[in-house]
Amino acid sequence: MYKNTEIYFVTIVGIILGLLLVSFIVVMLVMYNRRQQKQEQEMEKVKKMYENEVLRSQLEIQENTFKTISQELHDNIGQLLSVVKLSLSALPLEKEHKAHQLVQHSQQVLNKAIVDLSNLTKSLYTDRIADLGLADCIRYELNSLNNSGLIQVQFSVTGNEFQIPEQKAIFLFRMFQEMLNNVLKHSKATSVVVGLNYLQDKSFEMKMEDNGIGFDVQGKKLSQGSSKGVGLKSMFNRAKLIDADIDISSRLNNGTCIIVHLLPQKDE
Repeated sequence: MYKNTEIYFVTIVGIILGLLLVSFIVVMLVMYNRRQQKQEQEMEKVKKMYENEVLRSQLEIQENTFKTISQELHDNIGQLLSVVKLSLSALPLEKEHKAHQLVQHSQQVLNKAIVDLSNLTKSLYTDRIADLGLADCIRYELNSLNNSGLIQVQFSVTGNEFQIPEQKAIFLFRMFQEMLNNVLKHSKATSVVVGLNYLQDKSFEMKMEDNGIGFDVQGKKLSQGSSKGVGLKSMFNRAKLIDADIDISSRLNNGTCIIVHLLPQKDE
């Protein structure tokens, strides 16, 4: 009787110890798994932070390059064209002179070159965005395009305009330029509608819609060619850095609509 009780006791203790050992192993495995997941998440965060910093640095270098080019165009090429324009104006030619008409035509071409160069330098020089604001810079670009007669342009601003942090405004402006460039180069559109919407929750939307031929959005995203989808990739990279979402809807022969939604702005 005593021996049976002792056997039962030893058996129960053994079972309990076995269960404790199994429980300990399970707990250690769970803890190890959680630690691994946490480490992987931390590594992923670090990787994303590193990638974002590299991308941000690349875009900042690009913006600085644009600014330098803009300054050089204005200070050197712009001044040189102005000197040539003055020189042509000073030529003592009578209307009856055979070169008079050629000189007049040259002056007209030169005037257009000066205006186009001025527009280009303003587009590249990002300090204008801080001075004028995003909406006015976009309005200026669209007015220039409308005056060219290349395409019919409609522009609207809704809501109470608020200041968007400079770096985000610059990225939004570059995204607008890329969207407009795609319309002019690829869409074969006859009209484009651009709208800026300043929402009450301090979020912001920029919308561009055209009546062009459209394109395969998913196919363009997945294309591997070096020259394919570069503009879209640039837009999505910039959007990622400023916490913005991009929604693109397009159907063949039925136009394209792109909406950039910037999350609510905090005081920065």
